[in-house]
Amino acid sequence: MGFQGKTAVVTGGAQGIGLAVVKAFKKQGARVAVIDLQEGGAACDYFHKGDIADPAVLEQFSAACIERFNRVDYLINNAMASRGGLSACGWDDFLYAQKVGVAAPYYLTRLLLPHFGKGAAIVNISSTRAFQSQRDTESYSAAKGGITALTHALAVSLAGIARVNAIAPGWIDTAEQPHPGPDSAQHLVQRVGRPDDIAAAVLYLCGEHSGFITGQTLAVDGGMSKLMVYHGDEGWSLDDGEEL
Repeated sequence: MGFQGKTAVVTGGAQGIGLAVVKAFKKQGARVAVIDLQEGGAACDYFHKGDIADPAVLEQFSAACIERFNRVDYLINNAMASRGGLSACGWDDFLYAQKVGVAAPYYLTRLLLPHFGKGAAIVNISSTRAFQSQRDTESYSAAKGGITALTHALAVSLAGIARVNAIAPGWIDTAEQPHPGPDSAQHLVQRVGRPDDIAAAVLYLCGEHSGFITGQTLAVDGGMSKLMVYHGDEGWSLDDGEEL
């Protein structure tokens, strides 16, 4: 895919989807810089522990990346923090989720803009929660909606500089446990997603074969968001006493 010697920056790359993305880039010969609140930089070339909700942390991280690698070819805005919804999420918690999920990707893009290499690509990790929700998920869903819109806005502003796309994962089990029965059956591919499914899509959107794709959001959800499930369908049922 032509990633040898390229530089990728990944937020939230210490675990889960982010770690899978880091490993995928490293396997293809890329250099990888990671920022995360959690420890876990063993898989990358440069690790910075910090909170991306703090603009000063982003400034330090971006400066360190340029000092070490001189340029950035791929930016993967993956980090996110949910603070729940209406039942418990107050002003500060709601704003924090937006800072991590929307403001940080915007500001990091702006900081790295002068240093993007030729053929650069940005991939924002959105979610199918940008289009459908459960109760009490307002902070997360709003941030994912925001980064989805930010994706096409950046694609327009960065035309000729970097392609910008988003991935909207569905149910991704970062523990990769088996999910027999209706949990798998509600997916058209008959299984729950894995972090590697998202990492493969990230590499595709960064690679040369996707050179005509920008400003798009790719749902990677095993078809889950396309299947209408009613009572009694696909092994699901709602007990009479169960609250909706």
